[in-house]
Amino acid sequence: MTETTTGPVLHTRFTETFGVDHPIVQGGMQWVGRAELVAAVANAGALGCLTMLTQPTPEALVKEIARTRDLTDRPFGVNFTILPSISPPPYAEYRDAIIESGITIVETAGNAPTEHVEVFRPAGVKVIHKCTSVRHAVKAQELGVDAVSIDGFECAGHPGEDDVTGLVLIPLTAQRLDIPVIASGGIADARGLVAALALGADAVNMGTRFLCTVESPVHHQVKEAIVAATERDTELIFRPLRNTARVASNSVSREVVARLEEGAVFEDVRHLVAGARGKQVYEVGDTDLGIWSVGQSQGLVHDIPTVAELVDRILGEAGDIISGRLAAMTRTSI
Repeated sequence: MTETTTGPVLHTRFTETFGVDHPIVQGGMQWVGRAELVAAVANAGALGCLTMLTQPTPEALVKEIARTRDLTDRPFGVNFTILPSISPPPYAEYRDAIIESGITIVETAGNAPTEHVEVFRPAGVKVIHKCTSVRHAVKAQELGVDAVSIDGFECAGHPGEDDVTGLVLIPLTAQRLDIPVIASGGIADARGLVAALALGADAVNMGTRFLCTVESPVHHQVKEAIVAATERDTELIFRPLRNTARVASNSVSREVVARLEEGAVFEDVRHLVAGARGKQVYEVGDTDLGIWSVGQSQGLVHDIPTVAELVDRILGEAGDIISGRLAAMTRTSI
């Protein structure tokens, strides 16, 4: 089931710690991180992550883990997003399901993963925590996580409220932490990978780029919309609520932005941002049906390759950049 790539082998603390061939991560994406995509990423030698909350119950997650194992014999993880909620999901039950299924890598996101790290680590599960600021990254290291994924302002989903881009955030985080750092946000090709490594990261995380691959379980029209879009075609919703999210610019997201700027409260737009509507976008391909996440890196996405083709291309081009363009710049003249 494992597919080989022809590009250079980039050994980093990330690849050594998590037992994968390449310093590339497909982070958890709601409705997208399913078996087909995750297995393809794993088979390409990168780290794929199932999205826990895409599965409606812990039992369903167990089945999705088993389905992924039918498609790959390589390591993969589970995204464990912790969200504030009046009626929170059964996190302890999901956590137990992950451990009992033999998963050894978890990507936590959202709130501080304190109680979950305390359970996962003794069970032999390595934890990557995704955050959006240096201070939260430092706190995560203090909690005992094995790596931090740091999201720059360019990212899809929740970029935080500090508005610091990756070019600043990545080196700041790398110089403060002793554990591996994964650069996330705005990365979609070899140039992003090489730049992130130069800035001190040990790997990169890509969401939007993996969303636009053959194995991504979303409608082809969504992928075509990403290819056609530019880096300017996103909206920052919920800014007045200090819960900013970067999503695709469409009639729904623009209405949400306008209404909140006029003084509306969340209850006034709840029906517009319902998760069920976003799920429908992916299922039927109508990109104006609801809110769906995409990052500014869509401006760098120009095709819909297989995951194996994408990973192979990134590694090959990274090798060309490192041994070609950059090496040429360091040659001393005689």
